[in-house]
Amino acid sequence: MPAIEHQARARAPIAGSSSSIEPTEPTEPSEPTESTEPTEPPNPRTPEPPSPRAPRAQRAVRKAARARAPLMGYPPVAMIPFNRPARIEAGLTLIAEAVRSGRIAGDGPFCRRAEQLLEGALGTRRALLTTSCTHALEMAGLLLDLAPGDEVIVPAFTFVSTVNAFVLRGARPVFADVRRDTLNLDEAHVARLVTRRTRAIVPVHYAGVACEMDALGELAAQCGAVIIEDNAHGLFGAYRGRPLGTLGALATQSFHETKNFSCGEGGALLVNDARFVDRAEIIREKGTDRSRFFRGQVDKYTWQEVGSSYVVSDILGALLVAQLEARREIQGRRAALWARYASELADWAAAHDARLPIVPAHCDQAFHMFYLRVPASRRPAFLEHLKARGVQAVFHYVPLHLSPMGLRHGGAAGMCPVTEAVSDELVRLPFYADLDDADQGRVIDAVRSFH
Repeated sequence: MPAIEHQARARAPIAGSSSSIEPTEPTEPSEPTESTEPTEPPNPRTPEPPSPRAPRAQRAVRKAARARAPLMGYPPVAMIPFNRPARIEAGLTLIAEAVRSGRIAGDGPFCRRAEQLLEGALGTRRALLTTSCTHALEMAGLLLDLAPGDEVIVPAFTFVSTVNAFVLRGARPVFADVRRDTLNLDEAHVARLVTRRTRAIVPVHYAGVACEMDALGELAAQCGAVIIEDNAHGLFGAYRGRPLGTLGALATQSFHETKNFSCGEGGALLVNDARFVDRAEIIREKGTDRSRFFRGQVDKYTWQEVGSSYVVSDILGALLVAQLEARREIQGRRAALWARYASELADWAAAHDARLPIVPAHCDQAFHMFYLRVPASRRPAFLEHLKARGVQAVFHYVPLHLSPMGLRHGGAAGMCPVTEAVSDELVRLPFYADLDDADQGRVIDAVRSFH
């Protein structure tokens, strides 16, 4: 399996320590929820030199990430936004090329080019672009032929799409808690939840840090379940040297505006188990063998089984190609930003009972986000403090097992205590490839001025 083409290993100073570092999310009514990420533009100013306090390895990562010519930047703004998609100049050129070609419907040449980039970088058997990660997850549910009575184990701390895709098929979601260190699916809790009805286990690689896939794979094998990786956060991350998205029979990717690589709205299904490849193509093309027809394998295409229209416009495919081709620059910049946050906020966190992310030594993270965990009682004031200083920080997921729908599916208070604690504590800081050094310095200063 090909190695991931880029992985900058910048870790928090406390990575691997015995103290748990649990992220959480601000619960202030005025702050965005997980479905409403803010998207104001950052400020392209002259980068500042790396902080002299950063360890040598982190300074080297930062220096290497300075070469970011493909990134276009944004006009100056007063409020530093939580997120902005990377703006790649080549994207405009490729979009124009797609439009001029007259071939802008789904599954066109740019879409296939993006799929080949993913297949080559990751070593997956087949990458199929979809209209969203949500739809890729729905395809996974169709491929497993899920039905009422089946159970799917999911983390309680995740986005609703992770669960909806399987509930749509009539399956019952079984909510598992997350680990205190990485906020990933707790394999010990999963072991207590597995039954003869378990059809799938869905690890979500939170913040782009891998779940404990060896243990989860063993549990799945014992009960005959399938691993479906929700890799919305984890593209180009790795677990023990193996690319995330290639460790389960199926995996899903997100190319939403808030992700490292974006085409606005989009996703992909990664098919690692050969038995699912042909059916995945059929399901994605409205239940027909249209893909085989265009390859000349049949003289006409027709309805084969249940499916839907999950293909992406080639205009979006063109934008995604530009993003993926700039992956070294995008990931390099994100690695440098992450390293600086970790280095310059470590002392403040230790003095204020806050926690930074933990990245285990055997995990190469994807640099999807940088979060803090602050005491729940102080989080509203902390968010207000940042907002008053022009910094838009946000919380994250509301525990799914405590949502109205989650309660209908067996959720109850206290069943996932780590998730419930994390949800009240986690704060995500502005983090995007076009965040310049000056604005990141403003964010750091705003955090450090909170007492």
